[in-house]
Amino acid sequence: MSPLILLSFLVVYFAILLGIAYFTSRKTADNSTFFVANRSAKWYVVAFGMIGVALSGVTFISVPGDIGNAPAGLQPNNFSYFQFVLGNAIGFVLIAYVLLPLYYRMQLTSIYTYLEERLGYKSYKSGAMIFLISRTIGSAFRLYLVAIVLQRYIFDTWNIPFIVTVAACLLLIWVYTNKGGLKTILITDILQTTFLVLAVFLSIYFMADGLGWSIPEAMEKIKESSYSKVFVWENLLGDTRHFWKHLIGGIFVTVAMTGLDQDLMQKNLSMKTIGEAQKNMMTFTSIFVVINIFFLCVGALLYFYADANGINIADLGKSDYLYPEIALRHLGILPGIVFMMGLTAATFATTDSALTALTTSYCVDFLNFNKKENPNDPKLVRQRNIVHLAFSVVMLLVIVFFHVINDDSVVTAIFKVAGYTYGPLLGLFAFGILTKKRVNDNLVPYICILAPTLIYLLTLYVLPYTGYKVGFELIVYNGLLTFLLLWLTSPGKLNDKEWQSVK
Repeated sequence: MSPLILLSFLVVYFAILLGIAYFTSRKTADNSTFFVANRSAKWYVVAFGMIGVALSGVTFISVPGDIGNAPAGLQPNNFSYFQFVLGNAIGFVLIAYVLLPLYYRMQLTSIYTYLEERLGYKSYKSGAMIFLISRTIGSAFRLYLVAIVLQRYIFDTWNIPFIVTVAACLLLIWVYTNKGGLKTILITDILQTTFLVLAVFLSIYFMADGLGWSIPEAMEKIKESSYSKVFVWENLLGDTRHFWKHLIGGIFVTVAMTGLDQDLMQKNLSMKTIGEAQKNMMTFTSIFVVINIFFLCVGALLYFYADANGINIADLGKSDYLYPEIALRHLGILPGIVFMMGLTAATFATTDSALTALTTSYCVDFLNFNKKENPNDPKLVRQRNIVHLAFSVVMLLVIVFFHVINDDSVVTAIFKVAGYTYGPLLGLFAFGILTKKRVNDNLVPYICILAPTLIYLLTLYVLPYTGYKVGFELIVYNGLLTFLLLWLTSPGKLNDKEWQSVK
């Protein structure tokens, strides 16, 4: 497929996003609009738009490509990722009925201000800093995935350097989110989720048609194949895909990466009532589970198509390239445009949302915008614009660094990093919500560094001798160790009056 055609699509796509940004921010572009959309968002709008944010380009490319990968000496992954999705669904329910009531009761703009109320100033700053680091790295990984595809299939044609490709993407995202912030993103999320969902279903149709199958025939072929195997019950110690590892990991990765993450929670806090926020989460959860099933079906069809057309996956370098290779070089112009539509929508929906959340967290948690007499002061708006630009530059540097060192598929890399970075955040919130104990606030920053360091050394030097392989449940171990260290260093309990004010 011609790189010029793909580039033309991207130009039109961004023109639409810029148009949306103009119309959503032309009347008001203050900090209240940017941070929480004036708390006027409709729950059904947010629920649908969150799909694109939660799935991202990782789900769009890495999850389908990964089903044919096989750990050393073991069977291919098949649909085992769905075990993790089931854990995600349980995690979303916990967020809706445990965390959201807490956030709404305290009327939070940044969810990390809870830690200041419950644990202390340094705990609060530690939690906010963990988010800034975690979300910057995670979002950079996600954008990296689409950037390498754009580079390989479009910009390499004109010998444009990778860093220029990434910088151009981030600049465009900064331009259309800079004024309207969350208010703009809630609208662009609808467009991007629509493109993502259409791309999934149309990809299934085009690949089935290319194989000479109807949709029902394709679904039957997938059902009868080994790819449809979901549950892994064997080898609890040595297989990272064991059911309990995936399920437990899915629950706590979701609680940490969604419920304790300013990005997706910022959207929930943009609604008027807790009831609307909970309806949003439950609707979103149902759609999320169904869409992931179809992504796995896309993966099975990719491998069927590769086998039928002599495509050697080893020649591609990594399974992340399988979907773009087939869509852009084998299926024709329309399927190629559909693929690029879905990939671009999924990835930029995640990145624009993350940049807004990072800016919100830094402005509220470190520049104390929420404590200013007039948070919409023009000077503060200019300061927010600078912060927004600075995070774009930081993300650019992280992506370039990751491009140099990456060996894993992106989906594996993201959850591996999240297990270490979000683990202490999980421990902090769990300690605050589940116990009445105080923390030694001065020690909290050191505990948040020590816990993941000890777990990393354990996985590197001890666990290999036991035969135990850590999977998605890595975040649980980091959270538990953080919780234990907070407990051991606790100076005592809150009195009843103090507990009532923060429970």
